[in-house]
Amino acid sequence: MKTILIVEDDVNLCGGVKLYLEKKGYQVLCAHSLHEARRITDKGAETIALMLLDCNLPDGDGMEFCRNWRQRQAVPVIFLTARDTEEDMIRGFRAGADDYMAKPFSVELLSERIAAVLRRSAGEEDRQMFCYRGLAVDLGKKQVFREQEPVKLSGTEYRILELLIDNRSQVMTREMLLQKIWDIDENYVDENTLNVYIRRLRRKLEKDPKNPEYIITVFGIGYTFGDM
Repeated sequence: MKTILIVEDDVNLCGGVKLYLEKKGYQVLCAHSLHEARRITDKGAETIALMLLDCNLPDGDGMEFCRNWRQRQAVPVIFLTARDTEEDMIRGFRAGADDYMAKPFSVELLSERIAAVLRRSAGEEDRQMFCYRGLAVDLGKKQVFREQEPVKLSGTEYRILELLIDNRSQVMTREMLLQKIWDIDENYVDENTLNVYIRRLRRKLEKDPKNPEYIITVFGIGYTFGDM
């Protein structure tokens, strides 16, 4: 039974989500302030599988709490918040969030998001070498090889490649990529900068960057990895 910690000052909302998730087979803990959340995590952080975290709490900023938490723990975080602007979402992902749900939300959809995040989190430990047409990516060590020769990528270049590989059965829209990446200085990556990263990746990885076989453009939508 996986344990979920809900950090939410709305007692009724917390109670309703707790009841629904318990029916789904989770063990659920509730904290109505950051002080309570710290008390719970100090006692048993290793038992928590996922955290649902509000951004606005009576005794502090949930995003800053998330940033500190992710520096110490690999446990995933989903934000539950009324702050639903694009800027807020970008700040949330930069703070270390794995997903972001704006209030009001469907508890059924939340349950599906939780299951998806937990699957991805479990998969991190099992990831091995990915190979495709002369390209090899060690997803655990974050190393890239082309024709057995190492390829040096920047942090953002690797992140784009990793996202495309992880989602190779679908098209990653430009919006999806822009939500997921930012450069190592935490400056927002805009569409023009994304174009630059894609060109750099192709120059480093492709035999013929003008006719790519790894990073494929889906015109008007985004990108996909290889043959779908």
